[in-house]
Amino acid sequence: MFNAEYVAYKDTNSFSGLVQDYVAFDKDLQQFYTHLPTIEGIKDAIAAKQTAGTDRKALVQSLTESYKGLTTTDKVKENIQSLLAENTFTICTAHQPNIFTGHLYFIYKILHVIKLADQLSTDLPAYNFVPVYYIGSEDADLEELGTIEIGTKTYTWDTEQTGAVGRMIIDKELLGIIDEIEAQVGHEKYGGEIIAMIKNSYKEAGKIADATFHFVNELFAAYGIIVLLSEGADLKKKFLPLAEREIKEKFSAAAVEETICELPTKYKIQAGGRDINLFYLEGDKRERIEQQGEYYFINGQDKKYTQTELLASLRDKPETISPNVILRPVYQELILPNIVFVGGGGELAYWLELKKVFKNANVPMPVLVLRNSFAVVEKRVQELWEKLELLPLDMFKSTLELHTQVATRKETKNLSLAAEKLALIKTYKAARSIATAVDPTLERHVWALQQKALEKINKLEKKMLSATRKKADAAYMQIIKAKEGVCPNGKLQERRDNIIPYYAKYGPNFIKELYDYSLGLEMQFCILTAQKDNA
Repeated sequence: MFNAEYVAYKDTNSFSGLVQDYVAFDKDLQQFYTHLPTIEGIKDAIAAKQTAGTDRKALVQSLTESYKGLTTTDKVKENIQSLLAENTFTICTAHQPNIFTGHLYFIYKILHVIKLADQLSTDLPAYNFVPVYYIGSEDADLEELGTIEIGTKTYTWDTEQTGAVGRMIIDKELLGIIDEIEAQVGHEKYGGEIIAMIKNSYKEAGKIADATFHFVNELFAAYGIIVLLSEGADLKKKFLPLAEREIKEKFSAAAVEETICELPTKYKIQAGGRDINLFYLEGDKRERIEQQGEYYFINGQDKKYTQTELLASLRDKPETISPNVILRPVYQELILPNIVFVGGGGELAYWLELKKVFKNANVPMPVLVLRNSFAVVEKRVQELWEKLELLPLDMFKSTLELHTQVATRKETKNLSLAAEKLALIKTYKAARSIATAVDPTLERHVWALQQKALEKINKLEKKMLSATRKKADAAYMQIIKAKEGVCPNGKLQERRDNIIPYYAKYGPNFIKELYDYSLGLEMQFCILTAQKDNA
């Protein structure tokens, strides 16, 4: 369906200086991570993880419980059981439970860990690597997670529920959005198939986290992806000693603050954290744990706790411990035999603030890999680009740059008739000389004829200019349309579009092609252009 071209991230003008420096192995950043994103770095991460160890039995038990009653593939089941073996390691990505997967980069991240796990299993045959998608189900930002855009239409889940989005209940309002989406894409070849997946996953009174679990399984089970829900008490117990240290010592805040002071000033601080980087999660509420004097408070509650009382409460119900953005990566790495984390630019930015947090927690830091990025240029858009004689890399230029480029190349004709005017003047000068030799009174008449002729030439010149402007305006509108096809609303396509319309049009082959063109450790941007025979 598509042809692929890979370009450097710096050439897209769409990624931060930190991202560009990271993929270039810039020395200014190397002190902020443990392993290079290379095969040698992978080997070092494996050695570190082997020394630290993981409670594999507890992990497999938790996963087995999560998958009860869910139809999945033999490959997923085999991958889960393989985690009991000491030579099996995970390649992990994480994302919040956006409704219907949110933006396309959600899909790209999951396919990246699948592809990298497959590649590493081939390149390092002494080990087995399995892909994991960690659901950040405790995130509470519904404003971000409850909106998707399909085509030109934006859908927003209007609910009064608050707290952890993963624990929110699917209601009639959300089901109504599914009906609207079905009306929009149901006519496509695979529209019925993707809508059936969604309806099978998002059922009234179910939880968003469970629906996300089901939907990701529907989309990727054939590739062996393991979906991890980490809210259970058995896994949270593993984190309890670190949570107690955090409450007693506030160790993560000090470590992050020290790192932030060392980061070069050219980089933006991504996550500052808090004095205590933990939430208290109970029911549908996720509230900050804060200390005032000798007492501890849970935001939104009137009750105050002594340190002894708070720790006793957490020991009694470890599932109420919820790490925030600073400690969630540590929790993830603690419960998984993980050696690679695949994340976006923003995620890498805050992970680079955490090296000392990992060290203080005595948890190995994984290899960090920038997730794959794609731009999908469909046939209708590709035809516009070809008509404008633009190259795929041109899509990253501004509309003004493209307009200038097209106008300069397209309009090769000379719009000035200055030479013709000069020739006309010379002609009338010769005619005036001849006429005045016959009758001197004819000179004024010849001057008048010259003036009229010049006026007509000037009018012709203006008409030529007007016609050129109309062509330029038409080209400008085509550029806007072509640009919108790959950078909607000025954003990268992957940061706006959703998987649903692509699946509805191309079916499972779309995911297969994304998998085929996904890279492992290379970290480059991929432009996919429709093949000539692609409908």
